[in-house]
Amino acid sequence: MSISDLFDSGFQKRNQDHFAAIVRIAMGDGVITDQEKAFLDRLAQRLNIESDEYAAILKDYNSHPINPPISIEHRYERLYDLARMVNADQIQEKYEVMLMTKIAVGLGFDSNNIDSIVTKALHCAKEAEDAEEFAAAMIA
Repeated sequence: MSISDLFDSGFQKRNQDHFAAIVRIAMGDGVITDQEKAFLDRLAQRLNIESDEYAAILKDYNSHPINPPISIEHRYERLYDLARMVNADQIQEKYEVMLMTKIAVGLGFDSNNIDSIVTKALHCAKEAEDAEEFAAAMIA
């Protein structure tokens, strides 16, 4: 096995774990809506999640850990995905926001002001065109 194979498998595992965290939020209210499903489909494609992996994650999303990215840019990218999923319902369920808060702490955001980070993230995700714009708004 080459070093690039090891890197690729580790990268793919992180993507699967991130995807499982998003599914965990989508399942926060016990059902995946059409809008959430469409978002999951796009995200799975972007994260290179194969259809068999997709099905396995949907079936057992709780078995995947939250793996925080090393760089702050990647953390904001992951937070952006989380906030978009919570906003996908257009009704922010209390449980989904609580779950997003836990996952945001797991991603490495400061637990002392996590509530304000999550509130700002949910607002910025509605306004931002993409992850870069979201990150810029979060930093401002």
